[in-house]
Amino acid sequence: MDELPPKLLSTLSQAADLVRGHRFIQVFSHFDADGVSSAAILAKALMREGKEFRVTLFTTLNDYNMNVIRSTKADCIIVSDLGASYIDQLDELETPVVVLDHHTIISEAKRVVYANPHLYGIDGMTSGCGATMCLLFAVTLSESNWDLVQIAFAGIAGDRQHINGLSGLNVHLLEEGTRRGFVTKIPGSLIPSGNLMTRLYLDTDPYIRGVSGSVEGVAKLLEDAGIPNDKSFSDLTDEERRTLSSLIAVRMAEQGVQLSSMNEIARDRYMLKDWSMDAEHLASLLNSCGRSGIGGAGIAAGMGDERCLKMAEEVDDESAKELVKAMRDLDERGLTQAEHFQWFDSTDSGFTGMLCGISMQSTADPDKPTIGMNRSGDPVNISSRGMWGQLDRGIDLAAAMREACASVGGSGGGHKIAAGGSVPADSVDQFLKNLDGILAAQLEAGKKA
Repeated sequence: MDELPPKLLSTLSQAADLVRGHRFIQVFSHFDADGVSSAAILAKALMREGKEFRVTLFTTLNDYNMNVIRSTKADCIIVSDLGASYIDQLDELETPVVVLDHHTIISEAKRVVYANPHLYGIDGMTSGCGATMCLLFAVTLSESNWDLVQIAFAGIAGDRQHINGLSGLNVHLLEEGTRRGFVTKIPGSLIPSGNLMTRLYLDTDPYIRGVSGSVEGVAKLLEDAGIPNDKSFSDLTDEERRTLSSLIAVRMAEQGVQLSSMNEIARDRYMLKDWSMDAEHLASLLNSCGRSGIGGAGIAAGMGDERCLKMAEEVDDESAKELVKAMRDLDERGLTQAEHFQWFDSTDSGFTGMLCGISMQSTADPDKPTIGMNRSGDPVNISSRGMWGQLDRGIDLAAAMREACASVGGSGGGHKIAAGGSVPADSVDQFLKNLDGILAAQLEAGKKA
């Protein structure tokens, strides 16, 4: 990207001036990898500015959490990786508000200083995430914050905006990050990095049926490839890499994984100079902290705290073990098939959104969106994931989830390919029925387009 849109630069300058003029800043952000990355960037930038601040992470922005925002006593509020669905209510606050989000635009702001890729003709689903917007805000505050581009790449990787190549605002971050020596692009592979026995057992990207989560399955795969169990990816010869990649590709094709998904798995990686790891690894660490209820440790890890980074590694390792077990269990019991989508209940395992994405990519019917729901509380939290081919046929999960959730007194939104929401516990069955009808109407409209 040659240059940033002038309107975006103007909004970022306005946001920076607003924050500079206040002493105590309250940050609200999402609890996933992008949200924690966003919060870490903001916290680091505010600390360098000498500001007092507090950070609160939300699992979602709903009416309850909107009331939390209303009750804050801060001089200024920043909402990152959230807010698009609540701009009208944020506009009503007396406290000055900055929103740095990338989700589908519902309305434009009147008072809120609102930066969102969609406002400038850039797709926030693929070409600029929450951490992207927070990094651009941070470097508007001070050029010295360009080192934080490394944390932004964790957000980009966490939101999977790199899987088909970078675009839009993310290209600008790569160009500047590379020029300044903070980010290096390296070729991807179907083979995970690190110790092969460990990573093939724990990794769910890709999820390989009969291998992921199975010591015996991993050992057999390596034996078939003629590779000793103690080898790491970096130790492999070119011939060993070709053989193992071919065997993995065959196994995935046998379980129905599409070629497009395999290409996504073999995507480019981005090494982070000051972290001695790639962006996906850092994203996994921050995501595990956020989803394990220790978001504060995740933010501190994203700010470079060594003790919290070690804690994040331990949490991530345990989380990976639980996730691969949950995915194996889901694979064994299968998905419930509706006419226009497929769904599962994740109440016992959690990991709703992650299981949704893994199953959509690795085991589910690629022609229908996948829905996951966790009924452990009221309201019931719901995640949805689609495939690019579904979008080409008219599917828009952001619109579908927003409409279906609202139809039963809940709320939802997100991106066309990945969205979420929540509904009252006693309305789940009606929600599923309404969602099926909404998706049917989208597909019918897609045929006429």
